[in-house]
Amino acid sequence: MAKDEKPAKSTKKAKTLSAPNNPLAIFDINDPEIPTSIADAALSSGGYPYDSKFKRKVYEEQLIPLQIELLKFQAHIEKTGQRVVVVFEGRDASGKGGAITAILERMNPRHARAVALSKPTDVERGQWYFQRYVEHLPTAGDMVMFDRSWYNRAGVERVMGFCTPDQHASFLRDAPEFEGLLVRDGVKFLKLYLTVGREMQLTRFHERKHNPLKRWKLTDIDMAAIAKWDAYTNAETEMLRHTDTADAPWTIVRANDQRRMRLEVIRNILTLLPYEGRDTAVATPPDPQIIGQGIDFLRPAVAPA
Repeated sequence: MAKDEKPAKSTKKAKTLSAPNNPLAIFDINDPEIPTSIADAALSSGGYPYDSKFKRKVYEEQLIPLQIELLKFQAHIEKTGQRVVVVFEGRDASGKGGAITAILERMNPRHARAVALSKPTDVERGQWYFQRYVEHLPTAGDMVMFDRSWYNRAGVERVMGFCTPDQHASFLRDAPEFEGLLVRDGVKFLKLYLTVGREMQLTRFHERKHNPLKRWKLTDIDMAAIAKWDAYTNAETEMLRHTDTADAPWTIVRANDQRRMRLEVIRNILTLLPYEGRDTAVATPPDPQIIGQGIDFLRPAVAPA
């Protein structure tokens, strides 16, 4: 847990959301005003354990020392010839890009980079499914972060009908084998799944629609996803059941508060490898209320009010 912050709900169960069971009944993304019940329920949605967002000043005070630790971590990777792969997956608008930006901001771009592939070309569609990702894997001394990855097939492709049921089934069978090969070849491999509550997702979609500086983030897929929350829930459940393995387990990240999430993701990455000069007062273990494993952590029980 981040210093100077206490979990407001550590001794009690999550509150029932104040918004209706189906927030879409009152949500209109074209309306400049988001319903108060959705906005008020956003932070606590999905069983999020904190009642308030991380303060910007505290966030900035903690980010810089953690970025210094990332530079030490990177120096160790280069010195020892390690290969590090971090996969960022999760709900639309869960903050994957912002987390990657915070990680890479002060790292040496020659040896640390992000990969965010667009939809496959005709040539790529004719290849082995994993082939276009393989060419972006790191060489010795490098770190690569995938802003979405081969798991597109288990999420958006399945939900939106961009792949066949047989292709989806083959992926769930083959992904653990592919990742096992990477791990057995010595790649340090971390899979992060960022999750947000439904009201928080709707709030972020609404902001993208009405904030001219963020409008470019709102895609046709985002718009289609608004009504497909349950379909994505089913897809992520099936994905986790088939691909959460001993070689490549999923790390779940509660991301309703983006600042808190970014700090804890960095702390989690710093646990991948020991490195020289580690400041244990800064590189502390990640907050167990934000970082965890398994379906039960992804979707905690929500108690009646």
